[in-house]
Amino acid sequence: MVLGESGVPVLLNVDAIKPPLTGIGRYALELMRGLNTHPGVSGIRFFSGFGWVENPEAALAAHRGLISLGRKVPFKSIALQSYLWARNKSFLFRSGSVRDYLLHSPNYLLISHKGPTVSTVHDLSWHHAPQDHPFERVRVMERSMPKVFEEATRLITDSEYVRQELIRYFGVAPERVTAIPLGVSSMFSPGAASRNILGRYGLDGVSYILSVATLEPRKNLARLLDAYRSLPPSVTRRHPLVLVGGKGWGRDVLGGAVSYLEQRGGVKRLGFVPEVDIPAIYAGAQIFAYVSKYEGFGLPLVEAMASGVPVLASDASSIPEVVGDSALLVDPLDEKNIANGLSRLLEDAELRSRLKRKGLLRAAEFSWGSCIDQTVKVYHRAYREHVGGVS
Repeated sequence: MVLGESGVPVLLNVDAIKPPLTGIGRYALELMRGLNTHPGVSGIRFFSGFGWVENPEAALAAHRGLISLGRKVPFKSIALQSYLWARNKSFLFRSGSVRDYLLHSPNYLLISHKGPTVSTVHDLSWHHAPQDHPFERVRVMERSMPKVFEEATRLITDSEYVRQELIRYFGVAPERVTAIPLGVSSMFSPGAASRNILGRYGLDGVSYILSVATLEPRKNLARLLDAYRSLPPSVTRRHPLVLVGGKGWGRDVLGGAVSYLEQRGGVKRLGFVPEVDIPAIYAGAQIFAYVSKYEGFGLPLVEAMASGVPVLASDASSIPEVVGDSALLVDPLDEKNIANGLSRLLEDAELRSRLKRKGLLRAAEFSWGSCIDQTVKVYHRAYREHVGGVS
């Protein structure tokens, strides 16, 4: 196996590119697009589900049937284990001609591969707060991730915070793990607001608070809802809380809280918003609230800052690292603190203006091009290390 002048041959597992597209799916999609033409990559193949795919559309199509089937299977843990076993077998059967390629999994779990491997570990929420995840997901991660930490040639995290966690909690050697921040698309900008798009969602001319997150416990939306409910009626009438995000695990409990506030007025639930519309929803917001208890990065934070929207964010995990001094930070476990932060941002125009300016500058530091360039450098180190060269 010799590293060619044109770069590393890469196998990218794009299982995460599935509808609806979440943060990890977005990351995998941007890698798929950027690596395809990167000068540091000598050849590239994409694997999704049980076979090769050529483009993002094919990757999305590969999972539609599996997602539909998965919703009907009663024993989720058995179904997930069976899928992972069948995926490995399918990959081994099909990968004979590409065994010298480097394999990168952008979504934690590795497929069995004899060549060099890279895994991206986005966070350790399954380890810190298993109660915030489905049982079957936690079980798979607890069984599989120690082996990934031990066997992967190199590991990538989205933040230095998670990199240090891998070193501290799992004994990963510091030189084996690299922190590479995610990027933000140029489609997010203050000029993206469109009255036509906002009008379709009933938001044209509305001074709304926006939160973008999958509707599940670890996103801490229940506390955000309680904090919002504690605001004076005069404030909630002027500033409705708009929730954007697909339904996730634990949705029934959260759904009850959301439905109660919807009935009283003030909360508007949009669900999953198509990619073409989401920049306008961001840019039209008065403020953005993201009070997750734990994040490995928090891509919506950067999207909001790039859209010129003042941000209220948690002071926990990697979030301060991502936003720097460009957001108003609050304790995600303190509903009163969250409510005070909302009030302060809504009432203080000078603070909003300052955070908008700082946020735009901060967001400009994140790009998918830089993320992909740094990722390719990790590929080169992993490739050389696997064949006994200089890392």
